Amino acid sequence: MLPKLSSNPSYERIKRLNTIGIALSAQKDQTKLLEMILNSARELTQADAGTLYMMEPNNDSLRFVMVHNDPLNIHLGGSGKPVGDNFPLIPLHLADGLPNKRMIVAWSVLNKTTVRIKDAYHEEGFDFSGTRAFDAKTGYRSQSFLTIPLLNHEGEVIAALQLLNKCDNNGLTIAFDESDQDVAESLASQAAVALTNRRLIDELRTLFDSFAQVIASAIDAKSPHTGAHCRRVPEATLMLAEAANGAEFPGLEGFSMTDEDRYELKTAAWLHDCGKVITPHHIMEKSTKLETIVDRIHSIADRFEILRRDLEIAKLKEELTAAKQGAALNAERLDFYAQLETQLADSLAFLQVANTGGEFIADEKIARILRLSEQGWIDLKGQHHTLLNEDEVMNLSIRRGTLNRAERAIMEGHMVHTLAMLEQLPFPRHLQRVPEYAGGHHERMDGKGYPRGLTREQMSIPARIMGIADVFEALTAHERPYKKPMPLSQALAIMGRMVEDHHLDPDIFTLFVYKGVYLDYAKKHLQPEQIDTIDINTLPGINFESINKIVARS
Repeated sequence: MLPKLSSNPSYERIKRLNTIGIALSAQKDQTKLLEMILNSARELTQADAGTLYMMEPNNDSLRFVMVHNDPLNIHLGGSGKPVGDNFPLIPLHLADGLPNKRMIVAWSVLNKTTVRIKDAYHEEGFDFSGTRAFDAKTGYRSQSFLTIPLLNHEGEVIAALQLLNKCDNNGLTIAFDESDQDVAESLASQAAVALTNRRLIDELRTLFDSFAQVIASAIDAKSPHTGAHCRRVPEATLMLAEAANGAEFPGLEGFSMTDEDRYELKTAAWLHDCGKVITPHHIMEKSTKLETIVDRIHSIADRFEILRRDLEIAKLKEELTAAKQGAALNAERLDFYAQLETQLADSLAFLQVANTGGEFIADEKIARILRLSEQGWIDLKGQHHTLLNEDEVMNLSIRRGTLNRAERAIMEGHMVHTLAMLEQLPFPRHLQRVPEYAGGHHERMDGKGYPRGLTREQMSIPARIMGIADVFEALTAHERPYKKPMPLSQALAIMGRMVEDHHLDPDIFTLFVYKGVYLDYAKKHLQPEQIDTIDINTLPGINFESINKIVARS
């Protein structure tokens, strides 16, 4: 039941209207805003029932969004039960295209005019058959009506408010008077401004979100190998941040997030690799050490084939010479040629494995690459060439991954470009930390990361969270053709060693494992064969002291 106004209604109405106007402008939640509009209108006019309609996107029908009726204890929409399909859309035009003048709310919206009716049962010109059927079914009597269209700053109707049955101090139904209409229209005007502002804010946020996601999609589209990275990192980031939120986990005490904080972190996660839009395609797509336009390992394999054929020719020539002398090639020479052919096959296989970048290249393997480069082959013109040129030796000797120093500098430069791009944007106050969060996921806890060389103490918790999420997604992504899908146990072991190497944050990694965030993510995004058993007691990098504190606290 709504509160009654005092004995001085004019003063109280103005005072209450001002209070409501302030509250409307401060409300950020659309549903609560709508409910506040309807409740306030009923309170100011002493209506015991009311309905709020919203204009559909086609601008030719109205949708019930809230229905209140105190005598019947009906409270649909907002904090009550959903309106659902209980009430059909109200068309503004009939099937023949003519205006719907028979329904009071449709006429009010079409004419942008308030309609005040003393008694629906004695009113001519409008069709109240549906209302009377409702009354017959429920025992309610819909008598006095006050219907007000809500217009935005462009004069377009965005909603409509319909109030029923004004009650006097004795609880009797009376007609809405001119003062009721004035105050309801004033409230409707304020409500329209609040709704329009809320809608514009929401539309701008949707536009901004879409823009950020378009950038991420463009980056993903550049590389089919990492095509979902920019879409999955935001989800992993928010899952981990939510696990840390208010958990008072050791090392993360006091960390909590509001809805605005979540939105800020989500935005940063979507934009965390935006600098890759200018990273050359051949570097982003370099899946092997020798890949340029094509993988040059195939050219090296051709050279080995030439050496094998030269070896076979030499063997055949020697056999022919022996045959002319009535003899056969002795076992020692046959074994010699067989060993050389085996060495060629073994050397090629070694280079093919080294080319993948799937394992660390130790000093002895680099020495072997250098020895192989000193071998030679002869082309069709009789010119002598080394088996491997300087550039091939340099790339095959990359110790980890597939990028050489120059290429890695270009790839790491995407973070410089990310920061440069984001710091140029005039982010509003609630998004001021987006550049910091997005630009910190390649920093290290020991200050040896990039682009700014920040230490753990210089980084916020959200920035460190994104670093964990970025690495985990990259390790477990199953679309990359140059490596097998990595099981969880291997990915977490690698991340644990990165913690021990002061690359990743130890407290956040411990939380990530202890809270099972990795498993929640895996169930949504990993292949079934990647989800294996994890023994937390054997993982490196886990802070068991923190876990013991949590266990003792619980």
